[in-house]
Amino acid sequence: MKLKINYFINSQKGLTFLAILGLMMLYHQWNNPTAWVYLALHGTYGWLWVFKSACFPDEQWHRPTSLWFGLVSWAALCLYWIAPWLLTSRGVQAPYAYLALCISLYALGVFLHFASDMQKYISLKLRPGELFSDGLWSHLRNPNYLGELLIYLSFAMLAMHWLAIAVLLLWIFGFWLPNMYRKDRVLAQLSGFKEYKQRSKMFIPFLF
Repeated sequence: MKLKINYFINSQKGLTFLAILGLMMLYHQWNNPTAWVYLALHGTYGWLWVFKSACFPDEQWHRPTSLWFGLVSWAALCLYWIAPWLLTSRGVQAPYAYLALCISLYALGVFLHFASDMQKYISLKLRPGELFSDGLWSHLRNPNYLGELLIYLSFAMLAMHWLAIAVLLLWIFGFWLPNMYRKDRVLAQLSGFKEYKQRSKMFIPFLF
């Protein structure tokens, strides 16, 4: 059987719920509402990712890979588990208004991430090799990454520690942005991309 990178990504994300539950057990956080909210958000996001991968997969995650690269990718994704460790080990209890803000960011992020990925999947099926720049992609070239940013920002904020934010920044500058620039270079070969690039932002609405 050929290894594919999505095997490693899906397994790590699918196990996130159990990892957080284990941390709650280790640090006796059963009576901490913030820990339960974190479990509900990050834990279910992992399951949603696996479901998304089965229903409308991203082809870049279905490429063959080596065991070594797959394990490195799995380990890199585990950096996101630093946030629940910081939360549970320190017994963080966020104010209710702060919890509501994090939940709202997560909800908006899930919508942007999953809806834009679904639009991309359908557009590539119906118009292979053509530039699509409508819907959620009208004024933003990477609405799926914006969605992920809001999702992981909500997780990092719940940890209430600078290290969780640092992990997110590491992913943004180490993987997300290089991937966006690489995609722009590929799309530059398609008709209409120059005009699309001029009227759209790469990642953050109105800013960048």
